[in-house]
Amino acid sequence: MSVTYAAERRTGGLLALIPGTAGLLTVAALGIALLLFLIIKARLQPFVALLAVSIAVGLGAGLPVAELFGTVQKSGAVSLVEAGMGGTLGHIAVIVGLGTMLGSVLEVSGGAEALSGRLLALFGERRAPLAMGVTGVVFGIPVFFDVGIFVLAPIVYAAARRSGKSILLYALPLLAGLSMTHAFLPPHPGPVAAAGLLHVDLGWVILMGAAAGLPAVAAAWAYAAWIGRRVFVPVPEEMAAAAEEAKRAEEAKRAVPKAPAPENPVALATLLAVIGTPLLLILLATFSSVAFAPSTGRSVVEFFGHPFVALTIALLLAYWLLGLRRGWSRTSLEAVSTASLKPVGNILLVVGAGGIFGAVLKGSGVAGALAGALAGAGLPVVVLAWLIAVALRVAQGSATVAIVTTTGIVAPLLADTAASQAHVALVIVAVSAGSIFASHVNDGGFWMVSAYFGIPERETLKSWTVLESVLSVAGFAVAAILSVVV
Repeated sequence: MSVTYAAERRTGGLLALIPGTAGLLTVAALGIALLLFLIIKARLQPFVALLAVSIAVGLGAGLPVAELFGTVQKSGAVSLVEAGMGGTLGHIAVIVGLGTMLGSVLEVSGGAEALSGRLLALFGERRAPLAMGVTGVVFGIPVFFDVGIFVLAPIVYAAARRSGKSILLYALPLLAGLSMTHAFLPPHPGPVAAAGLLHVDLGWVILMGAAAGLPAVAAAWAYAAWIGRRVFVPVPEEMAAAAEEAKRAEEAKRAVPKAPAPENPVALATLLAVIGTPLLLILLATFSSVAFAPSTGRSVVEFFGHPFVALTIALLLAYWLLGLRRGWSRTSLEAVSTASLKPVGNILLVVGAGGIFGAVLKGSGVAGALAGALAGAGLPVVVLAWLIAVALRVAQGSATVAIVTTTGIVAPLLADTAASQAHVALVIVAVSAGSIFASHVNDGGFWMVSAYFGIPERETLKSWTVLESVLSVAGFAVAAILSVVV
C-alpha cells in the first residue's frame, strides 16, 4: 500500500487534521513519544505499553476498528493485531522455548563449572580473565544473560579471591561474552525476533552475528583488562555466600539431582557437541540452499537444519548425554525443562507486541511514510538501524523493546530493495548492537551487574556501561564495513 493511497483512504484520526505524509509522520512521532512516556514515566509493563501504542497509532492513522481488531461478522478475516502477534510468535516461540530448555539442562548439569574449569586449566592462572571471557562466549550461546550471571558468578568470585586482584578483571570479560551472544546470536530472543520480522534465515544471522560479535567482544576484553587494572573492587563476600545458597535452593526447588562427583565432570567435548550441533545444522542448511541446486540431498540437509528440528535434536542430545546417561531421572528432566520456561512468557509477549506494532505501522501506511523520511536522510540502512536502536535503548533501557521497535521502523526500508539475506542479516546485527549501547540506571542489567559483583554505582558506570558501549560500537563498525561488500 502506498503512502498516498493510505492517506487518501483515511477518514478519521490525526489525518483528518494533518493530511498526507505529514500526518503519518506526526502519528509515528507521537507514537514513539507515547511509548517512551509509558515505559519511562508511567512505568508501564513493556508488553502493555507496546500494545497500547500500537492501538493508538492505528486509530490515530485512521485505521478502521474492524481492520485493527477484526469483527464477529468477519470471523475468517485476520486483523492486524492477530497477524502481528501470530506472525511473530509463530516464528520465534518454538525457537526460544527449545533454546531455553537446552540452556537450562546445560546449566544444571554442571556444564558451566566443567567448561570454566577446563578453560582455566588450559589458559593458566595468568590468563584467567581470558578463560572467563571464553566461558561467557561459549556458555552464553544457549543461556540467557541473567542466568549466565547467576550460574557463573561464584566462579568469578573464586578466581578473583585466589588472585587478590579486582573482581572487574574477571567479571567484565565474562559479562562481555554473555552480552555479545545474547544480543548477536540465536537462539536468543532479540536476533531471532528481528530475523522473523525481516524474513532472514537464522543461518545468515548466526554467520554475520559471529563475524561482527567476535571482534566486538575482543575489543571489550581489551577495555576490561585496561579498566580492571585501574579500578579495584574487592570480592563481595556476602554476595558470594548468598549466590551459593540461592543456587542450592534453586536446585532443590527444581528437583535437580545431586551435582556430578568431581572425578566425573561433564566432558568438554560433550558440552561443545551439544552447543555446536544446532549451530552447525542451521549453517549447513543455509549454505546448501545457496550452493546446491534443488535435490533430495539438499532437502534432507535443509530439513535437519531447520531451526525447529536442529534445536530439538540438540535438546534430545542434552537430555541423553547430560541427563539420563549421568543418572538423572525423567522426572528431573521434566522439572528442569518446565521451570526454565517460566521467565520466557514475558519475553514472548513483548516480542509479540512488537510484531503488532510493526503490523500496524505497515497496515496504516505509517511505515511507508517513515521509510520515505528516513531514506531522505541519505544514510545507509545499517547506520539508521543502529542510530534508532541506540536512541530507543538509551531512552527506555530495554534491549528487547529497542530491537522489536527498531525492526518495525526499518523493515519498510528493506521491503522494496534487492538486499541479499546476508545484507539484511547485517542490518539485524546493527539493530542488536544498538540495543546494548550504554546500559545505565534505567536498565535492569545495570543493577544486576552492580549487585551480583558488588560494584558501586559510579564504578559500574565506568566499567559495565562503557563495556557495553564498546561492544555496541565495535559490533556496529564491523557490520557497517561488511555491509559495503556484502
